[in-house]
Amino acid sequence: MHYVREGTGPHPVLLLPGALGSAVSDFTPQLEGLSKEEFTLIGWDPPGFGKSRPPQRDFQDFFNKDALSAKELMTGLGFSSFSALGWSDGGITALIMAGRFPASVRRLVVFGSNAYINDQDIAMIDKVADVSAWSERMKAPMLEMYGAEFPKLWGDWCQAYRDFYNEKGGDICCSLLPDITAPTLVIHGNKDVMVAQEHVAHLTNNIKGAQSYIFQEGKHNLHFKYQLEFNKLVQDFLTQDKD
Repeated sequence: MHYVREGTGPHPVLLLPGALGSAVSDFTPQLEGLSKEEFTLIGWDPPGFGKSRPPQRDFQDFFNKDALSAKELMTGLGFSSFSALGWSDGGITALIMAGRFPASVRRLVVFGSNAYINDQDIAMIDKVADVSAWSERMKAPMLEMYGAEFPKLWGDWCQAYRDFYNEKGGDICCSLLPDITAPTLVIHGNKDVMVAQEHVAHLTNNIKGAQSYIFQEGKHNLHFKYQLEFNKLVQDFLTQDKD
């Protein structure tokens, strides 16, 4: 299991990347920009992604497996209680982790995330399924990380989402949302073309006390373009319970 560690602060925070992502590819602006005095930042590469290879990625029940692996990683590093910051797929993993292990998750921030898949989500995934149609700028970091394995890995991920949609009615983790006790912030970009905005209302309505924040011009990767505002928002939220 590969992870990166930044900071020596008293508040441990696990950073969970999106689909096929790694700590460095998805969270460099946060690993560099969030307070090293307030936080101990742990960015992980989920099994089968980034530098956590081998093994090859297993897409069978992968969100639940990732949630357990992420929790075990933090426990193994000596953190029995920690906060979580999850993007996209990493946000789904964080939601499941917070629902299954409420005593372990102190505060929770998710962005570009969802607990189920609807028609609009599947249509957006289908639009990006063919990596040959991607721009060179979009393909470059994935090709650097995975080389020739990238197209198949991405195709397998797209199929895993279709399986959720076709075999489970789109449900990923809806039943776990009421079990989340951690104070939760749901962030979304108004121009996100990967995750429908209706998911913000669903998450905030089903997680007790959850708050939301919309970046009006934000897209799916808003934490890159708006990193200063995003980092301040996250840092202020994570430190609200500071003694």
